[in-house]
Amino acid sequence: MRMSWQAVTSGDKLHGSVPEVDVFDHYEGVVRKALTIRMTEERLLDLFKQGKLFGTIHTCIGQEFVGIAIAQTLRPQDTIFSNHRCHGHFLAYRNNLVGLIGEVMGKEIGVCGGRGGSQHLHQGQFFSNGIQGGIVPVATGLAFGQRIKENDGISVVFIGDGTLGEGALYESMNIASKWELPILFVCENNLYSQSTNQNQTLAGSITTRAEAFGIESVHGNAWDWTELLDLAAVTVDAVRSRKSPQFLQIDTYRLMAHSKGDDDRTEEEVAPYREKDPLNLLLKECRDDHRLSEMVEDIRQEIEAAVSSAEAATFGKLTLPQGQKPEVDGGEKRIFPRERVVESVRRGLETGLAEYDTIVLLGEDLESPYGGAFKCTAGLSKRFPGRVRNTPLSEAAIMGIGNGLALAGFIPVVEIMFGDFLTLAADQWINHAAKFRWMYNDQVRVPLIVRTPMGGKRGYAATHSQSIEKHFLGLPGTTVLSLHHRYSPAQLYGDLFETIDRPTLVIENKVLYSHYASCEPPAGFQLLFTRETFPTANLRPDLPGDLTLVALGGMSLEAEEAVLKLFDEEEIVVDLFLPTCLYPFDVQVFASSLVKTKRLLVV
Repeated sequence: MRMSWQAVTSGDKLHGSVPEVDVFDHYEGVVRKALTIRMTEERLLDLFKQGKLFGTIHTCIGQEFVGIAIAQTLRPQDTIFSNHRCHGHFLAYRNNLVGLIGEVMGKEIGVCGGRGGSQHLHQGQFFSNGIQGGIVPVATGLAFGQRIKENDGISVVFIGDGTLGEGALYESMNIASKWELPILFVCENNLYSQSTNQNQTLAGSITTRAEAFGIESVHGNAWDWTELLDLAAVTVDAVRSRKSPQFLQIDTYRLMAHSKGDDDRTEEEVAPYREKDPLNLLLKECRDDHRLSEMVEDIRQEIEAAVSSAEAATFGKLTLPQGQKPEVDGGEKRIFPRERVVESVRRGLETGLAEYDTIVLLGEDLESPYGGAFKCTAGLSKRFPGRVRNTPLSEAAIMGIGNGLALAGFIPVVEIMFGDFLTLAADQWINHAAKFRWMYNDQVRVPLIVRTPMGGKRGYAATHSQSIEKHFLGLPGTTVLSLHHRYSPAQLYGDLFETIDRPTLVIENKVLYSHYASCEPPAGFQLLFTRETFPTANLRPDLPGDLTLVALGGMSLEAEEAVLKLFDEEEIVVDLFLPTCLYPFDVQVFASSLVKTKRLLVV
């Protein structure tokens, strides 16, 4: 259908009634939003040239009606997840000029206090992240949370056609379809992945990719924009009413560069799209209409007022969250039952599930009768049906779903079957879970727990026997815990469920599972703990020490055996420390011991 701005066609085409209507009478709000998005991004490009912005700017000029079509159909309980090209989606949904411009300028009045910048926006139920495809599992997890809550909310995630090359998308679509989650995948098909044309990167069709997972797909475009408004409303309603996923492909074209000025497309290619662009047609055909000129001037003044507010504001603060400081002097005893580590882990999880209805366990082969590769979840799915769930072999999606559940107010416990497989989910840990709280200016919490067996000595060969936790240490805003045989796993999980406020990785050594956790020290030694939530255990001799020894995880068994052997056979006195919290960690825990021994050995 050819659109005329002076007389936009609409009506019941099934019955042959296609009356002509005035665009300003029937679509004034839509037109105003579209013009606001375009003029705002044109102003941002201008501010960048003036040196008043930092980083980069990805505009959606030419694609404005996509975000508007979706946003106008949503309800307060719905959530939007966007990507690096998010300004238009944000303005369509939140309509916050000051918050957007302030954020892009790095100012405190920005929606994230200047921490997120152009690509990373959050306000209310709107989230964006610049990692291609990475936000899709998070959106899927939040849709899972909405289904659990039965709040009639849906999740919408915007992707570009470039994201069709990312595996996390297909992991997520598989789970969304199998679990019947209320999520809408919106693909803005603008033909380019940065500078690379789709004909070099895309095999097959777009919609059949979703259909392969049993997801119903629909197809529209941004030029027949009134039809797109209707199509988006019908599609969103289908997700909500059926409580199952839908896929919406929207063909469009960005008229400006991928970012700032990096555009190698020829004028011969871009010009036809510029000529048929809906807003360009509006500005051309209605240039003499006073309603348009008044609207444009009104929007211009709003944008300039927002720019002035942002320029006058102060830059955002860059403080980081702090970890708990241990009391390192003295020490205290802790009493807990002697129990096999695997049974203690299971008891901790079971107690948590019973006490907190927000806890959900996800992972491969967790459900009975299998109960996990190391039997840590044996029997739990029978007692807590629906809250202990098997997943596909999709580590990135599993952890991303955990991120989404955490944003939805749950305490997800995600098991990665072998610690070696953490690398498959590293993006969800590093670029999502760890960054959300700080990047979104402390407006959210991500109480995600990731459990994984680590270490060798079980004959599982090179890719199932590593200790790679060092690659996950030192990431601000996260915690890494490690089980050892001198502290109760059940107590650790109980404390974690009670206090968690950040992504937490728990390392469970494979060899330890069959051994006992005990608080009874050997003869001639004391077992004391630092005064903190996740303490360091100190097996301390009654005599002055010759050596300070630090051991992690499963090495606690061999380290203690060595300490006793050295004491009995060589009369060497060793002060043994077994940290439970690997990060953040305060080395002052060892200070008083090192003053005496002058020697430190880390195993």
